[in-house]
Amino acid sequence: MDRCAANPLLRTGLKLHIGNSAVDYHDAHDLERLRAVFRAANARRMAIVIHMRASISRKLPYGRTEAQIFLDSILTAAPDVPVQIAHLAGAGGYDSTTDEALSVFVEAIARHDPRARRLWFDVTTVARNATPEDAKLLATRIRQLGVDRVLYGTDAAAGGNLAPRESWAEFLKVPLTDAEFRTIANNVAPYMR
Repeated sequence: MDRCAANPLLRTGLKLHIGNSAVDYHDAHDLERLRAVFRAANARRMAIVIHMRASISRKLPYGRTEAQIFLDSILTAAPDVPVQIAHLAGAGGYDSTTDEALSVFVEAIARHDPRARRLWFDVTTVARNATPEDAKLLATRIRQLGVDRVLYGTDAAAGGNLAPRESWAEFLKVPLTDAEFRTIANNVAPYMR
């Protein structure tokens, strides 16, 4: 962390991928190590982008309970820096597991929970292959989060992912207003300003 914080190309933040790291939200050792990383990033004023979906290949549990653990036990270690939750708390696409996890943050924002004050969310690949019902739910969740804290992004255009232009076209299928799409398109993450 010290080396990254001292590097002008890396000092603005770090990206964590819980699934690839096989972090288990129910393992006390994993949680303490993750809290230590959050504390270190906070101390160095480094923003955090986190793919918080637990490992799918290892079949680690993930949903509402794990998002609540994140909110209660991990996010509190970085109260002073922006934290961006990738893929609206999922792994791309939008399913019931992702919605369960995201609902924890929707509820925290609705009750003005101070832990959610610096939360941002990206919609990277969440609309891909969305059913009309999923697209409506996505629009509802985005509005509940607040379009001002939602960032647009794309995954690398490799491995079956869409190119940026096609990914944006897919996102435009979500039933948001033109004004909401403009806001999301123009949002800039605080660590990029």
